[in-house]
Amino acid sequence: MQHNTHTPVDYRDLVARHGSPLLVLDGDAVRQQYRALTAALPGVELHYALKPLPHPAVVAILQQEGGRFDLATNGEVDLVREQGVNPQHCIHSHPIKRDSDIRYALEFGCTVFVVDNPVELAKFVPYADQTQLLLRLSFPNPDTKVDLSKKFGCRPEQALGLLQQAKALGLNVMGLSFHVGSQAVSPKRHVAAIEQCLQVFQQAEAAGLPLHWLDIGGGFPVSYLDQVSPIEQYCAPIRQALAKFPAAVRLMAEPGRFISAPAMTSVASVMGVAERGDQCWYYLDDGVYGAYSGQIFDHTIYPLAVPYNEGPTVNSVLAGPTCDSIDVIRENIQLPRLAVGDLVIGRMMGAYTWASATEFNFFRKAEILVLNGAEPCRLAVVA
Repeated sequence: MQHNTHTPVDYRDLVARHGSPLLVLDGDAVRQQYRALTAALPGVELHYALKPLPHPAVVAILQQEGGRFDLATNGEVDLVREQGVNPQHCIHSHPIKRDSDIRYALEFGCTVFVVDNPVELAKFVPYADQTQLLLRLSFPNPDTKVDLSKKFGCRPEQALGLLQQAKALGLNVMGLSFHVGSQAVSPKRHVAAIEQCLQVFQQAEAAGLPLHWLDIGGGFPVSYLDQVSPIEQYCAPIRQALAKFPAAVRLMAEPGRFISAPAMTSVASVMGVAERGDQCWYYLDDGVYGAYSGQIFDHTIYPLAVPYNEGPTVNSVLAGPTCDSIDVIRENIQLPRLAVGDLVIGRMMGAYTWASATEFNFFRKAEILVLNGAEPCRLAVVA
């Protein structure tokens, strides 16, 4: 649903008109995040990773901004195709694919794929003259909450052997890729990975297997309850590391969370109130099986606010609507007294929320309401 406004958002009005729960997507925030990262990483192609928020409005906005896209599944291929995205502006970055997945992406026109082991290399032999490959390296990062190198990527010392195997199979490996993990709060992991990739570039050159592309993945952080460095400051050492590569090397990145997380706000209504021991329990119409699913799958705690309620606070619990006791958003939180129908606002909820929400217990997923040019109201955040 599309809704245009240039006035501060009154979430009560939105709920009165559209019901709840809602997820309010601010198109301007998507643009701002994309432009900020573009400025912080000049010369790096930004391929938005659809996984955290695969919504048509986000795709359309990023298309307008000149953005590119990172695909991993047939459904994501369908999404960008439906939005008229140029397939040559896409890469397919899932390291493990079925033959049918390769054919589906090729039928769309996406020809760049990622591999990380000999079995995956063999899958591309029938398509050697149609495809360009990136070899994904693994750089484990125990400091991040989602260490993607645990599941994907070859060790740097394996790279040259795989490049030689690829050449023997007649495959066209254009470069390297990596992902240091989601919400990497320090750029040190990016820098270390880039430096090791430079060594592999040099080894490959010496072996007569020159590489031309480098994809530095995602992991660029955003501020939830804890503040992270501004993106310009965060990317400064990354820029310095990338400057060591020859100017002709094509540089790519796969931002997801950084683009989408700040762009969406959750609006949930209190549907029940109960005094349980020394705590006041508020049962909302959204929870961890819904938009707050990121608390389970993404290990993220979101900033919350109750902008329309004031007064003395009491020890409180925010619970979701389902009949499962795991469905609790926050415990031991200080809130003013709430009543049935009052609103609880979640901020920074554009990444790994709606995308991983379910309709467990037949509670419907929150509807996404798209705002363009809106001014979000200032909310006092409850820790």
